[in-house]
Amino acid sequence: MRLWDKIFIAIRLKDSIFGVTFSMSNAMKGAPPADDLLKNSSLYREFQAEREEILKHKWIESEKAGHDIGFERALTDWIIKHRANWRRARQSAGH
Repeated sequence: MRLWDKIFIAIRLKDSIFGVTFSMSNAMKGAPPADDLLKNSSLYREFQAEREEILKHKWIESEKAGHDIGFERALTDWIIKHRANWRRARQSAGH
């Protein structure tokens, strides 16, 4: 299973777990909504930042090719060519 698939599964799992947790009782009304918890998680922020980079790469490569290359191809190409350097740059920038 690819990392990307694992991330999507984790997010779907979060939705089902938090959806049940936050609807179980009135005692939880003061707690932040599940979406807020998710958006504040470092895993989700990292996922979003990586997704944005992949979408930028997809746009650039699609422009070069003269047609939409598709997300899967852009994802694979970006991981092979850019991911390691991108992660190193983010880590040194303190993200």
